[in-house]
Amino acid sequence: MLIGGGIIVVAGLTFWIVTTKWLADGLDSAADGSNDYALVLGAKVKHGAIPSKALAYRLDAALQYAQKYPHVTLIVSGGQGPDEDATEASVMQTYLVEYGLSADRIIIEEKATTTYENIVYSLDLIHDEVSSLTIISSDYHLERAKILADRLDLEVDVVAAKTPKIIEAKVRFRERFALVKSFILGK
Repeated sequence: MLIGGGIIVVAGLTFWIVTTKWLADGLDSAADGSNDYALVLGAKVKHGAIPSKALAYRLDAALQYAQKYPHVTLIVSGGQGPDEDATEASVMQTYLVEYGLSADRIIIEEKATTTYENIVYSLDLIHDEVSSLTIISSDYHLERAKILADRLDLEVDVVAAKTPKIIEAKVRFRERFALVKSFILGK
């Protein structure tokens, strides 16, 4: 009984330490404008086609990046969940245009329902042969996006959006398990 409990404690601590490192590693490879495309990953859309706070933070980070690097085209990616009244991508495009980004600098991908699909479906929309891409997402989400991009032989750099404090503990806890799943399954 004591040995079993010890094994569980060691396994739990190992899981926590490894995933903490992974979450921190997501912030490595900060984007510098060297890629022509930046993929903005979707997040929850509230009733009335309003971006959640997490999505708004991602979009604000994307706007700042696009303003700093005017040659970059943004790809907004996200489908429509059963509790959303619009696709994440359409809400993202509207927000970006309302805040001054030209619509001709935005490519819309509206089918994806997972981070893996965000990347795959967005790449399908780019007519150029792309081997490197910038990913814009919440800080906690970037390492998983990088793992998935690596599985697709895609080099990425990242732009980190802050995570709203009200959801930070919950999403970071959930992301630890998603990281392990993505690491093992590649999706």
